[in-house]
Amino acid sequence: MKTHNVDSKGFYGEFGGAFIPEMLYPNVEELRNNYLKISSSKSFKNEFNKLLKDYVGRPTPLYFAKRLSEKYNTKIYLKREDLCHTGAHKINNTIGQILLAKKLGKKRIIAETGAGQHGVATATVCALMGIKCIIYMGEVDIKRQAPNVARMKMLGAEVRPATSGSKTLKDATNEAIRDWINNPVNTHYIIGSVVGPHPYPDMVARFQSVIGEETINQLQEIENKSKPDYVIACVGGGSNAAGLFYPFLDNFDVKIICVEAAGKGIDTGESAATSILGKTGIIHGSKTLLMQSNDGQITEPYSISAGLDYPGIGPMHANLFKSKRGEFISITDIDAMKWGLILSQTEGIIPAIETSHAFAVLDKKKFKPNDIIVFNCSGRGDKDLDTYIEYFKL
Repeated sequence: MKTHNVDSKGFYGEFGGAFIPEMLYPNVEELRNNYLKISSSKSFKNEFNKLLKDYVGRPTPLYFAKRLSEKYNTKIYLKREDLCHTGAHKINNTIGQILLAKKLGKKRIIAETGAGQHGVATATVCALMGIKCIIYMGEVDIKRQAPNVARMKMLGAEVRPATSGSKTLKDATNEAIRDWINNPVNTHYIIGSVVGPHPYPDMVARFQSVIGEETINQLQEIENKSKPDYVIACVGGGSNAAGLFYPFLDNFDVKIICVEAAGKGIDTGESAATSILGKTGIIHGSKTLLMQSNDGQITEPYSISAGLDYPGIGPMHANLFKSKRGEFISITDIDAMKWGLILSQTEGIIPAIETSHAFAVLDKKKFKPNDIIVFNCSGRGDKDLDTYIEYFKL
């Protein structure tokens, strides 16, 4: 049977792999040889699950959005990752990776961040474990995500600005990879999304799969049915989406919708809709769909949301697109911002702007009255209040 999971060489169909400089090979090989063995051990699972329960606050609720469901005449559920400690799904992965780093004897952690949520989650687990933490963040993102920068510093992390290129997520990732090359022995790089060289996309997806697994159990309890009709999530790198989709990848009764950032419009030159604008290429050690010029230079993405402002998508999602297993829908800044207000005023939940993109699908696609739709409500809007204030003149 054809699977949409990763194969033994780290590929999802034609996408994935580990295209890395020779100096990084020992680091990546060490991870590849150990991540499954360590993460499937009983002691690791016990510690991981205990922290998810007692520290993160899992399981997160699966909330029936009554007013939204009535308005759109369908059954809409929100997987409330915004209620996790630190305000987003990112903490699931950072807890898994910090435990893995400890088992591998690493004394120093580096990470990249765009919207700042992964940076906060990484700084949080480093404080929890007493490990040195350095976060790379684009200069532009440092300005637009100031509250998260302050949180990282409060948690004891050093925030280093990336000042090259577009000064956003791509450039922060470049800086983190340079650091890792220079400090290969004592450093673990906690990648925040399902991107990068194998085994990162698979490892991050596995740590985030708790989202989808909980959804199955909760739906069984609420609806007496373990499978939704649709699972919907925003996709930049795509770890929140991978976490929700993971248990359903090969279950064709469940339809998958990936929502990308169209920015100011697909054809404006200011967009991050990789499925439409991207071609096969290599970025940050992985073969995937990537926005690039005719001569292979990476083109600058744009989105009002810092977390979707990335020129590629993870290889899992690239394969979902290419194989047509997932439906991709692109949402503009205007529609995403509008949905930030709609969700706030219809359900009393202020979403991260990344998450707002996903909800805008309700205006683009018609659902049946008995359809069960699960949205990954991947993050809280606190970090984006300045952007909301400026945009709506609140």
